[in-house]
Amino acid sequence: MSIIQSHTSASLTDHWRTIDIDALDPESSRNFPIATLAAPPSGPRALDAQSVRGLLRGGDAEGALRGAVGSGVDKDAQLQIVIEVLQSIKAADMTPLLRSVYASEGGSDVLDSLMKYLYAGMAAPTQQRQGESSGAAMSVLLSWHEKVVEVAGLGCVGRVMTDRRTT
Repeated sequence: MSIIQSHTSASLTDHWRTIDIDALDPESSRNFPIATLAAPPSGPRALDAQSVRGLLRGGDAEGALRGAVGSGVDKDAQLQIVIEVLQSIKAADMTPLLRSVYASEGGSDVLDSLMKYLYAGMAAPTQQRQGESSGAAMSVLLSWHEKVVEVAGLGCVGRVMTDRRTT
């Protein structure tokens, strides 16, 4: 009996499943840690809630936005700070502020991070303040989403949706 006859068709079709082709591929994610794919943080550091509120009271909306969007340790607290900053900025000031951020160094990354916070805020249950409806909070997030897409383009949405890192 020949070697070919000794192997049944079932054993040949099952054998290919035991080969780990990812181990043979030099560009496979198994051959290097995925964490190295993350870009190093080049933007501003996250500010604490008190300093962000201080910037808002001082009239520095751009600084407050950049500080709030920076990478924070506690994501839920950081999300609340970002939403607070977004709700405190007037609708008429949105587009000029976003254009100023986008034109500065690292502005595209800041707007991408802002878009992540917008989606996280839309997905999270809203904590209502006294006399505020949940629809009002969602309206603020949607208007910011519209303005960010207007300034940064649809590529911002694509980058956020395909990014493996979270806010």
